[in-house]
Amino acid sequence: MSSNLSVEERLSIIKNNLQEVLGEEQLKSILKERDPKIYWGTATTGKPHIAYFVAMTKLADFLSAGCHVTILFADIHAYLDNMKAPWELLNRRADYYEVVIKGMLESIGVPLDKLRFIKGSDYQLNRDFTLEIFRMASVVTEHDAKKAGCEVVKQVDSPLLSGLIYPCMQALDEEFLECDAQFGGVDQRKIFTFAEKYMPALGFKKRIHLMNPMVPGLTGGKMSSSEADSKIDLLDEPRAVENKIRKAFCEEGNIEQNGVLPFVKFVLFPVFKLKGIVSFDIKRPDKFGGNVSFETYQALEAAFAAKEIFPLDLKNAVASYINILLEPIRKKFETSTELQALLREAYPAEAAASIAAKMASTKIEDSVPVKNDFSRFDVRVGQVVEVSRHPDADKLFVEKIDLGESTGPRTILSGLVPYMTAEDLLGKKVLILANLKPAAMRGIVSQGMVLCADATKEDGTITIELLEPAEGSNVGDRVTVVALEGKPDEQLDCKKKDAAAFAAILAELKTSSTGIAEYRGTPLMTAHGPCQWQKS
Repeated sequence: MSSNLSVEERLSIIKNNLQEVLGEEQLKSILKERDPKIYWGTATTGKPHIAYFVAMTKLADFLSAGCHVTILFADIHAYLDNMKAPWELLNRRADYYEVVIKGMLESIGVPLDKLRFIKGSDYQLNRDFTLEIFRMASVVTEHDAKKAGCEVVKQVDSPLLSGLIYPCMQALDEEFLECDAQFGGVDQRKIFTFAEKYMPALGFKKRIHLMNPMVPGLTGGKMSSSEADSKIDLLDEPRAVENKIRKAFCEEGNIEQNGVLPFVKFVLFPVFKLKGIVSFDIKRPDKFGGNVSFETYQALEAAFAAKEIFPLDLKNAVASYINILLEPIRKKFETSTELQALLREAYPAEAAASIAAKMASTKIEDSVPVKNDFSRFDVRVGQVVEVSRHPDADKLFVEKIDLGESTGPRTILSGLVPYMTAEDLLGKKVLILANLKPAAMRGIVSQGMVLCADATKEDGTITIELLEPAEGSNVGDRVTVVALEGKPDEQLDCKKKDAAAFAAILAELKTSSTGIAEYRGTPLMTAHGPCQWQKS
């Protein structure tokens, strides 16, 4: 496409929807001679969210204008930013970012073979880069380094030296990635101007800087990985997306403070252009005006400002389009046990922000009595140490399961014979409901229940899978639900006096589309992360 475009046309594509360009004349000069080299970097800290689509659509613009594009997964930067990514998690976080960002690009139709992907640690730990950091440290003032990072690096009362190194490294990335321009959000402007000042001082050329506007969060303010209500995670289920969009600030007729319209402007309409979709469609009953379509964002905004479009109608349409965008990414994780393991390893405790987001989207009602919820269950991590078939029951396994108790392994009976073999069970760490009243089954007393997931397939084939604790969980660890960590019953009589409560609690236990075990939408957790079943 770019070979048939003039310099002005290519420049227009590059600048489309940008808030600011530093070095436009320099960019024009390069366009007259060759294809520019642009890089975009992202620190691999919290989990990417839908606002990342804003950057993805701009990368598509750069490619269509004939630019060479590099994507940097800035893992070392993630650690320097107040250790938002612990050192031991750097590789897995960067791997997760690469998977989901490639998934986003594929979702909007951007060819991956036109892009270069690189991790910061691939070159930032090398001798040459380290020497340049030392050289920069000899000319940069503490004041300038602190000022440069103030919009990006987490600010604390006693600033860490790492926060001062961060902007120095980002400036040097321009040289080591051999780029003509760096692309980022307008929140990075001070780092960009810092680079423009200090890179020439080290004998390097001054680069061009391209800045996107910051898309506001759903509740106002910057969309952030650490603000659960402000963003939609790329793996959020359709219902969670709908709930979050419905909670977004979207006052009738208000186009200035709006948590929904900016996403339509900076993501959906650019994606429509990439995919050849001609209009933004809002579906509504005839009594409310019937279906309506908009071919441009400006037309949609004008209709909303004139109160011709009701906020709920806009929200429903946006939620539907977002779910279409996210579906291929969700499918990647739903069908891959390897990616599910990557997710657990990169975010072993699902991070406090993720748990808070889950709770916000599916609140546990205050009206539920304290002693009629999951806190009554004493669920423990156990390990199966012995398995045999029940001598008088075709469908029952007799298992010896170690719960870390001084009395030794418990005997627990499970009707799992039709669904798995003894080898499938032996040695596995499982979840055990440990405070059930012991019950005799064909002459053998069972001292608990193995928790499983109903993974019945679309063709109706009945499949039962074991629920497993997060990797690193220990035998005997308790499994809890956030905000419901109360003392469990000493014993539950599921056959008689506690039968109704037991059935009600079981009915609220589900698994998410990614296999996470949940109670009323909130994950079952050990200290090491969420529990789930392993999809094959």
